[in-house]
Amino acid sequence: MADAAFGSTVAAARHAGGDAGVEFSEHLVGFGHALRGEGLPLGTDSVIAFCTAVSQLTPSDLADVYWAGRTTLVRRRDHLPLYDEVFGRHFLGHAAGHGPEDTSSVPNAHGTGGTLNVPDSEPGAESSDDGAMVLGRQASGIEIERNKRFAECAPAELAALRRIMAQVRLEPPRRRSRRQRSDPAGARLDIRRMARDAVRLSHSAPAVSRLGRCERPRPLVLMLDVSGSMADYSRNLLQFAYSMRRAAQKVEVFCFGTRLTRITPALDRRNPDDAMRLAAERVLDWDGGTQIGASLETFIRRWGRQGLSRGATVVICSDGLDRGEPAALAGATERLGRLCHRIVWMNPLVGDDTATLPNTLGMMAAGPFIDRLESGHDLDSLERFAVALAQVG
Repeated sequence: MADAAFGSTVAAARHAGGDAGVEFSEHLVGFGHALRGEGLPLGTDSVIAFCTAVSQLTPSDLADVYWAGRTTLVRRRDHLPLYDEVFGRHFLGHAAGHGPEDTSSVPNAHGTGGTLNVPDSEPGAESSDDGAMVLGRQASGIEIERNKRFAECAPAELAALRRIMAQVRLEPPRRRSRRQRSDPAGARLDIRRMARDAVRLSHSAPAVSRLGRCERPRPLVLMLDVSGSMADYSRNLLQFAYSMRRAAQKVEVFCFGTRLTRITPALDRRNPDDAMRLAAERVLDWDGGTQIGASLETFIRRWGRQGLSRGATVVICSDGLDRGEPAALAGATERLGRLCHRIVWMNPLVGDDTATLPNTLGMMAAGPFIDRLESGHDLDSLERFAVALAQVG
């Protein structure tokens, strides 16, 4: 009866999995069947929930499948070693008896390693193989060079890099607020608390209590250049912006070429492919010309003066190859600097030498009003920026 109940979930899993295919749905249901065979108490509803969760994620990403199953199929902590063992045997082809102590092939929550086995195409892209996809069995050993420029990467390497960037953990800059909290190293005495303690303790002297300033996330504004000269970098920077938006909600993202477009609502999607598609539909001047000064002026007039840039860290991702008037760019950058907390310019042409401005007319015009110059030409520079971002504010 139990086996029959598990077999009946195949039809429901096919419906939940959408266009994942019959073989893929049966593969997921087979994983639930294998867990039950090892003694895990699973019901039909748990397997259906697992298939539904995978259908909303990236099926070709083993990390997504692992955490979807761990969330929907595991109810007790002491079942985790058995779950890891069955997962490795079912999806990664480990031999029987592969213990949970060897977790080198089990996906982890951070995924920041330098080498990954990933599909040859981006998630959601059409594969050249007409055969049905078998999860965990179609992979290529692409070694990722973290210091290789995005412009020099092959399409398969770019796909792998974007998958790594999607898992980079980002911490937004922070600022001190006016709120105060208990802090043993604070500069001010907590008179109220000490008075209450004195009343409560009667004749005993109260302990010294101090107050410190609380910290809050600082607003972050990302402005991405999607003109033709940034074609080798714009897609990767957009993926990086998507990761920032997922890490903190106080992040606003704009794209500009000859006009400025706000794409923040498009990035509020769980699936990165859907987010990229919606962002591309909103931006009408992709791979076109560049009007940096006019775009910054539009931002100041429509959003900056309304409070969006107040106290914010503004990150401009552009190569500085502007087709507009240098005076307009210099004036807009100066006005933006008076409105926001700090301007960070991320320029892929900088390379590893972030102490010298690129010799372009746009960068020479905006240079005096930039607080910090960063690169963004490879994965290593983006990861360094993600680490330093918390101290930028």
